[in-house]
Parts: sequence; C-alpha cells; structure tokens
Amino acid sequence: MNGTTLDVLYFARVAELTGVREESWPLAAPIAASAWLRELEARYPRLAPVSRLKLAVNQQHSPHDRVLQPGDEVAVFDPVTGG
Repeated sequence: MNGTTLDVLYFARVAELTGVREESWPLAAPIAASAWLRELEARYPRLAPVSRLKLAVNQQHSPHDRVLQPGDEVAVFDPVTGG
C-alpha cells in the first residue's frame, strides 16, 4: 500500500467492464466511498449505476458511507458474483 493512492481491485463483471483487474488511483486526502464511486463511474461509464456495486476496504465489506484513506486497498465487485 502506498500513502498517496488507493490500490483498487476489480472482480468478475466489474473487471470485464473496466478492462483491468487492478490499478492505483491518486488520492491525496480522504474521500467518502460514495464520492469515489462517482469518480469511478465518470472514468468507467459502463459501470453505471455504481450505487449497486459492493466494496471491500482492506479486505472488509464496507458501506458506501465509509471514508477511504490514502493507502487503502479497495475491492469493487457486483453484489452477485458467480463461482
């Protein structure tokens, strides 16, 4: 983990829609997950609506009102993921 980025992991359908499995996002200051998800949707419009997406922050399921910190690892996935 880096102190100036979010380490973002994409799973299943989300990875298909973004075309990447992981990337680093610049993040100089804390941000609400809901605000970050809007940025994610701006970068990857095919993910809309992002309100349906689930998040795990530092390997713990997290609500959209959680504050993301620089250095966090954020996993993004659809609510229903096949095995």
